[in-house]
Amino acid sequence: MPQDTSNMDSLFRPAAARPEEKEKISRKSQSGLQDSWRRLKQNKAAIVSLFILIAMLLLAIIGPWIGHHNYYDTDYGAVYQKPSAEHWFGTDKFGRDQWARIWQGTRISLLIAVLAATLDLVIGVAYGAVSALMGGRTDNVMQRVIEILTGIPSLIIIILLMMVMKPGIITIMVAMSITGWVNMARLVRAHIMKLKSQEFVLAARTLGTSGTRIIGKHLIPNTIGIIVINTMFTIPSAIFTEAFLSFIGLGLQSPMSSLGVLINDGFAALNTQPYLLLYPSIVIVLIMVTFNILGDGLRDALDPRMRK
Repeated sequence: MPQDTSNMDSLFRPAAARPEEKEKISRKSQSGLQDSWRRLKQNKAAIVSLFILIAMLLLAIIGPWIGHHNYYDTDYGAVYQKPSAEHWFGTDKFGRDQWARIWQGTRISLLIAVLAATLDLVIGVAYGAVSALMGGRTDNVMQRVIEILTGIPSLIIIILLMMVMKPGIITIMVAMSITGWVNMARLVRAHIMKLKSQEFVLAARTLGTSGTRIIGKHLIPNTIGIIVINTMFTIPSAIFTEAFLSFIGLGLQSPMSSLGVLINDGFAALNTQPYLLLYPSIVIVLIMVTFNILGDGLRDALDPRMRK
């Protein structure tokens, strides 16, 4: 039976709206960066990790100078003193203040990690972008090079180079950059392979845009999320590699200070002076954990598919 719609129509009334308000945007527009920051702020663990990293960065910059002693001063009358008001983190076998040495070592480790990650970033992004955009035979040759480098354990390459070259900051950076860019290149290539068939890239090629401009103006800006996230995971990996090399005696050597050198010195005196190992271990664990948590938060914030 047909339903009587007269009563139903009386239940509904058209919403009153002014003509000028029909196309009005009720919410303030946001850029992609602002929207990502809004989503990142909702991740409390990532924000806490960000503040911890900022605090540790500030301590790495000013920490060696806000204590009572310099990181290079030796005092044989204060050998192996436990933490006190005079020496906040105690002293080592040469009477050097551990508070100053730990933050000086954190500065060196962060410097090595950031510079190594920057080299990985520049080489990996350029290599992956060129390989994906050129395609064909060029892409095949470039990928075979990556497969060769991947087939050799990176740690063996780093150790062999460290044995040949003189230990130092530059040597460690070069050693970690030999194979460190491979993962970045693969990620960038895979993402650009999907992007290069999009309409905006085809339009740019139709207008005669050069390959270099397409990479710099169109492809790399659209892969910035992957680049930032991978860099955030590369930095703690580089810190761990530097600490491992220094711990086994192939990295920086005392009296230079890095987290790996301090952990090596603390391990030698573990039975009698455990604080020498405890404090630098806490610092390196905090750095690695907070970088990884922040990297996870950035991945969720920068990936549009993770929007809730």
